[in-house]
Amino acid sequence: MAFCTRKLPDMRQITVSRRGYWSQNLRIISALLLLCCSATFGVSYFARDMSFHFFGWPFSFWMGAQGAPAIYCLIVWFYAHAMRRLDAAQEREREAD
Repeated sequence: MAFCTRKLPDMRQITVSRRGYWSQNLRIISALLLLCCSATFGVSYFARDMSFHFFGWPFSFWMGAQGAPAIYCLIVWFYAHAMRRLDAAQEREREAD
């Protein structure tokens, strides 16, 4: 029977590190979810008040047809970028220990 001979890290340190990672992740998700909801429901709620034209179309129509999907793509891109940076920072912290 083989035994593991490597030194195991301190579990309190891992827990604190993971808790910080998860809290940052939740902050990012909460902010992006708020942006997503405001792009979806905010425009439709205030559609009658937004009577100006944008690229030749009423702004509420443009936002529903092209603006909101563009915002969703930007949200996905930003989340992937932010998580890549957060994962890299987590990996550097893990390697330092």
